[in-house]
Amino acid sequence: MGRVAARLEVLNAKTRQVEQSYEVQFNPTDLTLSKTAQLAEIAIPGLDSPVLQFIRGGAETLSVELFFDTTDSGMSGFLTTSVTDMTDKFYSLVKQNRDTHAPPIVRFSWGDSASSSADTSKAVSQAPSWFTGVVESVERKFLLFSPEGTPLRARLTLKMKEYKTVDQMVADLNSADHTKARVFKRRDRLDQLSQQEYDTPAEWRRIADENDLDDPRAIPAGTVLKVPPMRIDSATRGGE
Repeated sequence: MGRVAARLEVLNAKTRQVEQSYEVQFNPTDLTLSKTAQLAEIAIPGLDSPVLQFIRGGAETLSVELFFDTTDSGMSGFLTTSVTDMTDKFYSLVKQNRDTHAPPIVRFSWGDSASSSADTSKAVSQAPSWFTGVVESVERKFLLFSPEGTPLRARLTLKMKEYKTVDQMVADLNSADHTKARVFKRRDRLDQLSQQEYDTPAEWRRIADENDLDDPRAIPAGTVLKVPPMRIDSATRGGE
C-alpha cells in the first residue's frame, strides 16, 4: 500500500461538501486529541463529599504539528522556493472567510478509513481518521533560510476545536421527554430521586409540584410518584 497523505479539507458551511483540499507535505508523527467536561460540586449537609453535577461538555480539540521543506529545489540562488508557498494555505484556515465572516469549517482527514467508513458529513470525528472543526490557532516557526533570506523549512502547530450544530448535539442524546412513574420507598427522599432521574438533586421541587405534595417530607412508602420529563434548561444549567 502506498503512502496516504493527511489533508485538511475546507467544507461548505451548509452542505458539508468538500470545497478545497490541502495535502500535507509530510505526514505527522503524532496527533493529540482532548476532551473535557465542566462539573459543579453541590454540597449536601451531612454527606462526606459533594455531589458532582454535570454542567456541560467542553469542545473536543485536536493538535498536530506539520513539517514543510523546500530544500530539494535548492539552498541558495534563483532555484530556491519559499516554503510559504505551501504553508500560507494552511495558515489561511484560521482567518475570517469573506462570505461567512468566520473561519471555515475544516476536516482533518488521514488514512483510507477517512473516506471508506461512516458518513463523515454527519459524524464530527472518528479518531484518528478524521476530525471536523474550526482552526483555533496556527503557529508558524521558520527553521531554515537561504543566504538571501528565503524561508526554506517550517513547522506549523495547528490546533482545531470541534464544530457541532445544535441538531447534531441533540441527535446524540437519548430521549428524556417522557413522564415516568416511581414507587416511593421507605427512607427515600425527593432530592435523591431527583439525582437519580436528572443527575441533579435540585429538581426535587418539580417532582413535588407534579404530584401536588403539601409536605415532601411526609410521603407514605408505596406512593406512586409521577416524574416529569427532563427540561432542556435542567440539562444545561444543572437545575434551578
